[in-house]
Amino acid sequence: MKNTALTHIHESLGAKMVPFAGYNMPVQYEGVTAEHETVRNGVGVFDVSHMGEFLLSGPNALALIQKVTSNDASVLTIGRAQYSCLPNADGGIVDDLIVYKIKDEQYLLVVNASNIEKDWAWISSHNDLGVDMKNLSDDYSLLAIQGPMAMEAMQPLTSIDLAAIKYYHFEVADFAGIEHVIISATGYTGSGGFEIYAKNSEIEQIWNKVFKAGAAYGIKPIGLAARDTLRLEMGFCLYGNDINDTTSPLEAGLGWITKFTKEFTNSEALKLQKETGVTRKLVGFELTERGIPRHDYEIVDAQGTVIGVVTSGTMAPSLNKGIGLGYVPTAFAAEGSEIFIRIRKNDVPATVVKLPFYKK
Repeated sequence: MKNTALTHIHESLGAKMVPFAGYNMPVQYEGVTAEHETVRNGVGVFDVSHMGEFLLSGPNALALIQKVTSNDASVLTIGRAQYSCLPNADGGIVDDLIVYKIKDEQYLLVVNASNIEKDWAWISSHNDLGVDMKNLSDDYSLLAIQGPMAMEAMQPLTSIDLAAIKYYHFEVADFAGIEHVIISATGYTGSGGFEIYAKNSEIEQIWNKVFKAGAAYGIKPIGLAARDTLRLEMGFCLYGNDINDTTSPLEAGLGWITKFTKEFTNSEALKLQKETGVTRKLVGFELTERGIPRHDYEIVDAQGTVIGVVTSGTMAPSLNKGIGLGYVPTAFAAEGSEIFIRIRKNDVPATVVKLPFYKK
């Protein structure tokens, strides 16, 4: 099991540590609900250094990215990032990722921790263009400083104007006394904030300065459990739960990152799927009675016939109700449709709702 450069700090803070994607990670400190509320109302810090980073360089770097990703990376300018996915050859998804344009002919791809080796092998297998690929995953750390107070709390640590970094933009700048840090606004919580990419050798200094700067704002360390409840309230997909090798981006509601203005892996089949229509869709639902939906619970219709499965579910701390995502036939996918979640042996009523669940 791998440790991050900050594992010893999490342990000293009394974090509950769990194995996650081959890493020893903090799942919670004081409790999921309290940590969730810290991010929604103040500022909290996640160590997400288990994420993977690939650097692609050279005159054909963009061409390779265009070939393996569903979104159109040609629209990126330096300092912009883009959410995308890696379609496989069978209509599913290898992984979802973020593409950063660092400079002309150089891109950073940030991938899920559990898929680092799979993604590296997949992209490499398509690299017949001589693109220089470097896997930086073991050398770099990543902090997500999230919440409405993040900008004000972190501004003293950098010479750039954090307010000027728009959503899905980034700067390479000084931060917490370290030069050439990537400061990006690509948060996964829906409450604003920044992600800080730095070398493993630099991250402890950054962590310490972040907590010193944030002390007056009630800054706290946050575990992966609250990260999951925060992203689910926003309706953001989690790879391995809501999307995987068998789910198409169109079924998953990711048509907006699937651009048919170019050719990419399996684009012809996906284009046909778009034209003929999908038979199932990923929907968000809220329980209308007490209960907590969980991953893999059955979704049934009014007659008790199984029509789908819950891919993610929780008791939403910000809403105080059971919410979830799941795939259902398109006949049940319209907003307002009634479905039922089989919790133990009870079929609990739920309503299909428009995402996100949490609206500021």
